[in-house]
Amino acid sequence: MATIIPIDTPTLGDRSYLAHDGQVAIVIDPQRDIDRVLDLANDAGVSITHVFETHIHNDYVTGGYALAQATGAAYHVNAADEVSFDRVPVSDGDVLEVSPALRVRVIATPGHTYTHLSYALDAANDETGTLEPVGVFTGGSLLFGATGRPDLLGHEHTHDLVHHQYASAHRLADELPEHTHVLPTHGFGSFCSAGSTGDATASTIGREKKANPALTQDEEHWVADTLAGLDAYPAYYAHMGAANSAGPQAADLSAPERADKSVLARRITDGEWVVDLRNRTAYAAGHVTGTLNFGVDGQFATYLGWLIPWGTPLTLLGESPEQVAEAQRELVRIGIDHLEGAATGTPADWTDSPLGSFERATFADLAQVRHHRRVAVLDVRRASEFTESHIDDAVNIPLHELLERLAEAPAGEVWVHCAGGYRASIAASVLAAHGHPVVAVDDSYGENAAAAGLPLTAAA
Repeated sequence: MATIIPIDTPTLGDRSYLAHDGQVAIVIDPQRDIDRVLDLANDAGVSITHVFETHIHNDYVTGGYALAQATGAAYHVNAADEVSFDRVPVSDGDVLEVSPALRVRVIATPGHTYTHLSYALDAANDETGTLEPVGVFTGGSLLFGATGRPDLLGHEHTHDLVHHQYASAHRLADELPEHTHVLPTHGFGSFCSAGSTGDATASTIGREKKANPALTQDEEHWVADTLAGLDAYPAYYAHMGAANSAGPQAADLSAPERADKSVLARRITDGEWVVDLRNRTAYAAGHVTGTLNFGVDGQFATYLGWLIPWGTPLTLLGESPEQVAEAQRELVRIGIDHLEGAATGTPADWTDSPLGSFERATFADLAQVRHHRRVAVLDVRRASEFTESHIDDAVNIPLHELLERLAEAPAGEVWVHCAGGYRASIAASVLAAHGHPVVAVDDSYGENAAAAGLPLTAAA
């Protein structure tokens, strides 16, 4: 019987997998920081002999090439993918005998990319000893209640890929038994998902056949709904495909050079990015003026990677070396390998100048203030979220567009909000760094905006 261990990367919304029979193991879609995988294999007492990629990833830099080099494992990548490294090419219909107790069958499932593959895992039945299907690693094909998005290769390919995606979902549902576990890479908050994957943490082919719109709707309606629901995705995605096709080396997680007060001041003056990793409560209470707040307690890499002009020099400020190391690990996963430096401690350790600060508030506070004076409201959620429901008279500048649209930010005091507070703090730090007086609404829009009595406009 196979043991399948998911390796979650919640800040990117992805999962990798290690599956083993007690002696040998396979790994599917590993992240860049391969030490996590090596530690799991060591703890289980197994040897990694095969590493599989479902596709050339768009949302992170793979650790597959480095893991294969470190372990001597065969590195399986679609034969049709144009890559600049040695791999063991695989194609639709190939069968790999991993061990007497494990077998992998290759299934072409285009849709997320043209060359996307899924891998069906057969394992020995403890009673009969025969190999039987137990799971299918679906990458960005069939997800929990959704599929991978079909538009990441460019608008000109979306129409073809969305139809491929529908056909691929049906192929998996038709060819695999209903008890087969569905084991996707995306769908846990990743922007690679098309449609909502909800809060599901596990599923089977049978469950997806009953609940997944790709398997319950006719093709015309599903395609129309999928295309209508596609939203913005992080700008750093544009750099991931090329990095993965080049066979990225293992990440260097050695500690960055220490930056003192004078160095930090110069870097801020020069327009470099100095990022405060502390949570939004601590940042609002006091911070080095000109720094930006991307708390490592949220989707740090996703939003920093989305906003930062690629190649901008980056310095991190953290409460501890451990906090900096956590952020560094997140960044190498999206290909930001070089840091100019880092500093740890408190804002008093980072500057001799007066600290910046801004107020935090709730939607109830905003409703109360609006009874007494006019304040501008900036909504930094994505356009689709704004269209679904928004505060009357609010200005919508999605967070990922804010740097390019700063001139459109309302004049005077600005109350900035998102869905839960994380994006609002990033936006507030950007505005404050550019001299705007801000109040960050640190509250749940869905739970509390209407309850506070704020006038809302909802989609018809």
